Amino acid sequence: MPYVDQVSRARLFFSKYGLDLLIVIAAVESAISTALRDDPGHPTGPMLWFEVLAVAAVVLTLLLRRRFPFAAPAVTWLLSAALSFVDGLLIVDKAGLFVAGMGAALLLGNLRHATEARVGLAIVLGGAAIVIYNEPDHTRGDLIFTPVLFAIGWLVGFALRERTEQTEAAEERATRAEREREAAARVAVAEERGRIARELHDVVAHAVSVMVLQVGAVRHRMPETDTEDRQTLENVEQAGRTALAEMRRLLNAMRHDGDELELLPHPGLDNLDSLVDDVRAAGLPVRLQIRGEPFALPPGLDLSAYRILQEGLTNALKHARASQAEVDVRYSATELRLEVRDDGPGGPSTDAGLGHGLVGIRERVRIYGGDMTAGASHAGGFVLRARLPLDGSAG
Repeated sequence: MPYVDQVSRARLFFSKYGLDLLIVIAAVESAISTALRDDPGHPTGPMLWFEVLAVAAVVLTLLLRRRFPFAAPAVTWLLSAALSFVDGLLIVDKAGLFVAGMGAALLLGNLRHATEARVGLAIVLGGAAIVIYNEPDHTRGDLIFTPVLFAIGWLVGFALRERTEQTEAAEERATRAEREREAAARVAVAEERGRIARELHDVVAHAVSVMVLQVGAVRHRMPETDTEDRQTLENVEQAGRTALAEMRRLLNAMRHDGDELELLPHPGLDNLDSLVDDVRAAGLPVRLQIRGEPFALPPGLDLSAYRILQEGLTNALKHARASQAEVDVRYSATELRLEVRDDGPGGPSTDAGLGHGLVGIRERVRIYGGDMTAGASHAGGFVLRARLPLDGSAG
């Protein structure tokens, strides 16, 4: 809406340049007040123009506060004290100069370096005392009250500095924690990809080994006179053995020093009943439901489906503080759908274990071109869903 856009632009302008605008207004007010002075000792001629320009310069110096955070407010007070020797009534009784002095005191208190802030306090107290002392009609109370008033402004700036530092420290900790989480996620992704690669190596190696054995068997049954075909099959057999050797070298390169060889066969959905029994034995009741007619899946996809359900049940057991869980496996001609649901009170945990587990599930789903969702359910608890396509490229 045009009105909303205008308000947003105005708010952005004042948030960025509002203080600068206030400084300019204070400078104009101080200059006009000086030009319209009617006290008996008011200056005239060139001296009047000097004082008008001088008081405007005192206030406008604050426009340099971003580039010179210490010098700009300090010069404002030092110039005010110096001009009070020229004319004792020049600085006092002007609203613009009072606002500028209070703003300069606040800026000096808000300095990042404590030493500069303390020097700024001395400048504020000394400058205020000099200005009041040079006023012809000052009283002893003015010599005490006015510097204390500006010292309060300095204290406000100092308190804001403490709060700003705490905010910046909190933001820095949050940024560092986010970077650490991202680094941990990258490590988890790399580790899970390595694990998937090692598992798929076993699956592919088994298939290639079967192919090599079958080719060798066919070659041995062929007549000795069929030299050309025997040579072709021997080349295929040799290529298969070479591929197996290279895959073993690649696997050894990916394995860490502490990794152990996996000697047991990799599980699949045929082992789902045993997985559910193990979780029940650990104290979490699980209801298993199979929809559709189960059929043989490609080995790699079968293994990944098992790992996804295993990770979902592990999270429900360790992290969700659930009293029961449900596992739903749906077979269809085109896809396999997996779901793990629990009734944990607080939804998913945010610790590293659960986060890394979801990273692993996401990597497995991505390999087979599927998709997954994980999050709190409207009915309570945590739900993990994954879909694995069963097209020709799967597995």
